[in-house]
Order: sequence, then structure tokens, then C-alpha cells
Amino acid sequence: MIPLHRLTHPDEPVYLNPDLMVTVEATPDTVVVMSNASRLVVAESVDELCELVLAWRARIVARALADGPPVAGPPALRLARDDA
Repeated sequence: MIPLHRLTHPDEPVYLNPDLMVTVEATPDTVVVMSNASRLVVAESVDELCELVLAWRARIVARALADGPPVAGPPALRLARDDA
């Protein structure tokens, strides 16, 4: 989750899952449109928001790589071929 600050409550951070963001608009305030169509007006600029999301995703990848090799998943699906 990334911390953002609403314009109406700048001293209280709201934590947002970037996977639920659909778009970010600069009109002139930064408006985050969520997957449920709700809108959140935040104090951060679009560039700051992009950097927060990039850093969040980089932390996820770094943790995944630090944990060692991936756990074996289900066997691969095989396509049946009719050679006859």
C-alpha cells in the first residue's frame, strides 16, 4: 500500500492499493480513479504518485527475489495431439 494525503485531510494519510487504481488525472489537482469508480483527490502530484507506485512494485519484486527460488506450481497443461 502507498500513503497518500487527501486535500481535505492533509495531515492524515490514507493508504491505497495501487492495483485498484484505474487512472490518475491532473486537473489541476491530482484525481485518482479507483476500480469501483470512486475518485480520490490527493495532494501528491502525478509524478510523485508514479514514483510511489514504482517504488512499491520494486519492493514487491525485491522481496520475491530475496525469498529464493519460486515454489513449484501445478503441472503444466498438455495439449492432446492426434498423430493418427
